[in-house]
Amino acid sequence: MTVPAPVRPRPTPPAPYRWPVRPASSAVRSASRSAARLARRVAGGVPDWGLAGAAGALCLVGVVLVWASTGPRLAAEGEDPRTYLRRQLLNVAVGAVVMVAFALADHGALRAWTPPLYALGCLGLLAVLTPLGRTVNGAQSWLGAGALQVQPSELVKPALVLILAMLLGEQPDGEHRPRGAQVLLALAVAAVPLGLVMLQPDLGTFTIIAAITFGMLVAAGVRWRWIGLLASAGAAAAVLAWVLGLLRPHQVHRLLTFADPLADPQGAGYNAAQALITVGSGGLSGRGLLRGDQTGGGFVPEQHTDFVFTVAGEELGFAGSALVLLLLWAVLARGLRVAARAASPYGTLAAAGIVCWFGVQTFVNVGMVVGLLPIVGVPLPLVSYGGSSVVACLAAVGVLMSVRGQDVRRL
Repeated sequence: MTVPAPVRPRPTPPAPYRWPVRPASSAVRSASRSAARLARRVAGGVPDWGLAGAAGALCLVGVVLVWASTGPRLAAEGEDPRTYLRRQLLNVAVGAVVMVAFALADHGALRAWTPPLYALGCLGLLAVLTPLGRTVNGAQSWLGAGALQVQPSELVKPALVLILAMLLGEQPDGEHRPRGAQVLLALAVAAVPLGLVMLQPDLGTFTIIAAITFGMLVAAGVRWRWIGLLASAGAAAAVLAWVLGLLRPHQVHRLLTFADPLADPQGAGYNAAQALITVGSGGLSGRGLLRGDQTGGGFVPEQHTDFVFTVAGEELGFAGSALVLLLLWAVLARGLRVAARAASPYGTLAAAGIVCWFGVQTFVNVGMVVGLLPIVGVPLPLVSYGGSSVVACLAAVGVLMSVRGQDVRRL
């Protein structure tokens, strides 16, 4: 008897996919949420116009002051009075491109750029100590020739801020402050540019980099015993540098004449004395642009760089000087707001480091002009002449804009 073969059931074809039908109200709510999220993301890419406006205004004021401090002197020498004006405009244009590039970068891109930027800055600091470096005003801190010169110590400032934010802003789970190993690594990273700058020697830049490091450690919540230890070490290092004679003679003379600049008005106290005379001669409203006797006569050395604030004091008066300080305060206030609202410890520390940098450098520059601090030679952020300084400062402004947009972009 033949057994019939079993009949296999035919496979059932899959049912055609049907898109789920949502109620009209649910679809509308979902679309509105998506549109709102997209709008917030787009808003995150829009620059902080308050910060950008204050920084741009400072750059424009700086261009005018540089022109006022150099134009009459060049004209008297039979040269083109707009030479430094064109150079500073070019510096601002290059800095604006760099600022936009940093502003459009997210945290991932900033972290990827940081180690190469830090390494490049340290290599530049090493290069200036070789025969490739140029000595200006007693410090071997420049690279290049002619009008094309670069100061690596300025470019290392934003790189140091970013790398310290990386090292101090990545706490392990459950930790709210950096561990001892992180602090030691951050100090080792900061010690490299500090040591190289001191070898130039550039006391002003050393002070700013040390202030950036100290301020970021405080902002990171490092234990106070570390802060006390660092403060003691800094004081001991200053005494040791004085005892061992690590400072150049002109730097020692500037520190000694700080108490009474008029004691040696034709020697070590000349810069301080002329700066006080120039600032005080402007009165309330100033003598008028390009009408300053001190500025036109070239009595203040390096007036377009470290002493550019004296031009505002003489030709724009107290009102113009106050405007410059108000714009600088606006940049610092926006930076503090960015730090307070940052979406991550990395962003908070990066913004805090930039605020420390700009705040201390402004205080030192204006303080040495008006006789509150010794003359150490630092530019006024975003105002003084110099491609390296302007580009570095505008790059820092771009970092602030990038950090400002992170809390929106994460949505």
